[in-house]
Amino acid sequence: MSETLRELWLRGLAFNDAAPADVLVRLLEEAAGEAGLLMCEGRDLPDAVVDEALHHPVERIRRALAHNLHVDPARLAPLASDPSGLVRANFARGSRHQPRWVRPLPYDILATFLTAREGGEDGRLSEQDIIGELWCSRQIPLSFAQDMAGHDHPALRTSAAYQWQSLSAAQRDALLDDPDPGVRKAARESSWVLDPEAVEARLPPIGSRHAVSVLCSYALSPAVVELCFAHDLVNPLARNRHTPADALARLARHPDTEIRRLIATRPDLGPAAAELRQDPDADVRMRARLQPSIRTWVEFDAVQRVVDHGRDCTCPITKPATEPSPDWFAACAASGEPVLRRVAASRPGLPADLVEALAQDEDEGVRIRLACHHPLAPPHLLLDVFVTRPAHRPHLLTLPAFPRTGLTHLIGHPDPEVRALAAADPDLRRPPVDDPDESVRRAAAANPSLAPETLETLLTDLRTAEGAAANPSLPADRMHALLDHCLNGAATAQAAAGRR
Repeated sequence: MSETLRELWLRGLAFNDAAPADVLVRLLEEAAGEAGLLMCEGRDLPDAVVDEALHHPVERIRRALAHNLHVDPARLAPLASDPSGLVRANFARGSRHQPRWVRPLPYDILATFLTAREGGEDGRLSEQDIIGELWCSRQIPLSFAQDMAGHDHPALRTSAAYQWQSLSAAQRDALLDDPDPGVRKAARESSWVLDPEAVEARLPPIGSRHAVSVLCSYALSPAVVELCFAHDLVNPLARNRHTPADALARLARHPDTEIRRLIATRPDLGPAAAELRQDPDADVRMRARLQPSIRTWVEFDAVQRVVDHGRDCTCPITKPATEPSPDWFAACAASGEPVLRRVAASRPGLPADLVEALAQDEDEGVRIRLACHHPLAPPHLLLDVFVTRPAHRPHLLTLPAFPRTGLTHLIGHPDPEVRALAAADPDLRRPPVDDPDESVRRAAAANPSLAPETLETLLTDLRTAEGAAANPSLPADRMHALLDHCLNGAATAQAAAGRR
């Protein structure tokens, strides 16, 4: 048996959806090589395999499992306190292939990370290194600061204090008066961002990157606002929620179209909104038409997540800390403005009757948003978006409602990704195992409709061996027989190499 064929069989078995736990556990052996690592990272796993991998003596296995986004993160909780700092860091970092749906970690796992006093028994990383990975991973829910501000553990209240603007006034007051001195210190260090005079006193040099971040989000004194206008540094003012009304009125008449576009949907815009509805720029006028529907910053956030993004936007989908009311989303769904209907289509909790209406919307952007965001989006819509908008294919394939049958009409499609989807349809009478594209051949060879004798032939062909080994109709005893060939052959080769 060639080394190439061995690797193809191992990779195929690693991703065979019907492989029993005892087959998958064998792939954790050292002789299985990269296939075991790919399996631990890249697919859902039975509990028995998860248990075996969680406590595997080989660190690389645990590190691969730590990147897994298919297994319930609660099952992976021991990795947050693994003896290896690199395993912990991988778990804190999350998947290497960022999904559209960002899966937050359970609070008990976050607490384990944020209250750790060391970064692992191996001493290769500090707890702060690992926490840094966690904060960059998007696995911390946006509501985390609000939820942790009153937690029993002072380290979690400290974490909340450093997200000062996410907290309510009552929570800020409580943290400033916290019984723990470390929490009080963190609160004092954070509180200046809402004090215009303190911001003015601490303002970094105008033009520096740090200054721009301050001007975009912190409370600004009149003197700082005038400094921005004097240096024509008004883009941050347009983004800052603390910018005063008189400054907004000036920005509404700014010659730069981008500045007017940035402020056109703000809920605090005031009379300037009427002016912008007559703006010479069509995009500014459209945004200004939306403004009367936006009464709060929460509604503003919901619109901003849509209005600045095109049909092929693949930005991460995260659950906001707070959402507008269901009635507001219902009004958006009935709006004459396509952007507001796209906003409604982006809400996973939209009622079924509105989903049905938006699935037939004349605006393609509405239909795409619904397909990518809503669990009740009809399968035919998911398939239509898959075929017409390639950018969304990886995400659509992860959705439970995505159709896997009734695809035979696509087998002659010019796009090989579409043909590969059709080639896996179990209703297909003749899977195209001779297709010129490798991905189509692999999908066809994994089609469970293939006859056993055909499958055996495909297992010996380098062009189809991986797909055939991944075929769910392959009997379990045949899977074990393939593993015997692969693992025993690898062990023999390793022993021979050692003797040399």
